Amino acid sequence: MATNLHVVMVPWLAFGHLIPFFQLSLRLAKAGIRVSFISTAGNIKRLPKVPPNIAALVDLVAFPLPSLDNDQLLPQGCEATVDIPFEKIQYLKLAYDLLRHPVKQFVVEQKPDWILADATPHWVADIAQEHHVPLLHFSVFSAAAYSFVLNPRYVSGDGQEKMRPSPESLTSPPDWFDIPSPLTYPKFLAAGRIEGLYGENASGIPDIERVAKVIRISEAFAFRTCPEYEAEYLNLFQKKIGNGKPVFPIGFLLPEKPESEGRGATETEIFEWLDVQKANSVVFVGFGSECKLSREHVHEIAHGMELSELPFLWALRKPDWADSELDALPCGFRERTQGRGVVFFGWAPQLEILGHPSIGGSLFHSGWGSIIETLQFGHSLVVLPFVIDQPLNARLLVDKSLAVEVERREDGSFSRDDMAKALRLAMVSEEGEKLRTRAREAAQVFGNRDLQDGYLNRFVEYLKKNGAANQ
Repeated sequence: MATNLHVVMVPWLAFGHLIPFFQLSLRLAKAGIRVSFISTAGNIKRLPKVPPNIAALVDLVAFPLPSLDNDQLLPQGCEATVDIPFEKIQYLKLAYDLLRHPVKQFVVEQKPDWILADATPHWVADIAQEHHVPLLHFSVFSAAAYSFVLNPRYVSGDGQEKMRPSPESLTSPPDWFDIPSPLTYPKFLAAGRIEGLYGENASGIPDIERVAKVIRISEAFAFRTCPEYEAEYLNLFQKKIGNGKPVFPIGFLLPEKPESEGRGATETEIFEWLDVQKANSVVFVGFGSECKLSREHVHEIAHGMELSELPFLWALRKPDWADSELDALPCGFRERTQGRGVVFFGWAPQLEILGHPSIGGSLFHSGWGSIIETLQFGHSLVVLPFVIDQPLNARLLVDKSLAVEVERREDGSFSRDDMAKALRLAMVSEEGEKLRTRAREAAQVFGNRDLQDGYLNRFVEYLKKNGAANQ
């Protein structure tokens, strides 16, 4: 049943952010809430279709991404992080910040009841305050990872303690944790994480200051998680960082099973191959479109898959360093693994693949969205983290006996033997039986839509009772 409630969504221009905000938009619309989802025209075109039964309640608001004076900094048509190399993301933030004025005009005209914002659009906090619209911060990261990187003295206090922490400080649990925790960054990733959070960039505003401003002004917080997985970190965030404001686990926002629109030749070939494999025997390998693997990474993964002697299905995006798809793989790899493994390039229906009964494990970077997608099916996990929250997610999964992490050297490198060992431990060795059992048990939480719906419903009730019209 429709209500008069109107929510404006403002996600960052990365598909790991856009998609969770989009999924939440669909769920709110199903609860009768009108949603305006703000992004750029190029990104709106790449979103999934809004189901016809709720289309009247979901307004996809497409603003042109403002151009920069120098096209060399951010080429035309590059509107998401996936479109550009890592070093150009700072210029995407610069262009994104120029959306402040059109977003402000939209809020003035629409007078919404809530603004649900990501961490990057810090200027939304000013808009919300100026026009008396309550702001709520929706985090696409886990509560555990968020609580680790956000120093409460910096983020939620009066901002006086603006000390840049050392990389070494990330290699042990932070002093504001009042619970035992396995969370740490490995030394080889700690310096990059500090630079990413606290370092200067072309926009002039470090990431930590963006998120700090949004957190200070927000009236409540929402996490795509549930207490069954990380109750202690939800409580920690509320107490130490959120200053006691409401914190809502809203479930995992599992997407509905997509309607089949017919399969192309490559997809047909993939599923025909999966159909003849043994149940729970195949490892799905996928590092997503944002993870830029080096030649050494790709080749060691390939040799490790080969040494493991396990059947595998590898979704690989042609790396920029490869002249062709064939050039991306070690010489003779496809011939040596023919019949046992399949490598495909380009897009594939990942959720449908993960849900196939032949898939029993996944090798991936341990991004939060990918963890959710994978654990709903009870797969054994092998994790190889690279950036942002991935190392923290990996540590927590290993601590919960839900994953095997590929062993790394001090410089972050890994060998084919390390890869093969981790894969066999997760998939077939007697030693890994506990992990496989725990993964099946986790599916009862991650794949439980009734449980997730209950959390979302409580969040919806809060929005309805506390919107601008009720203040």
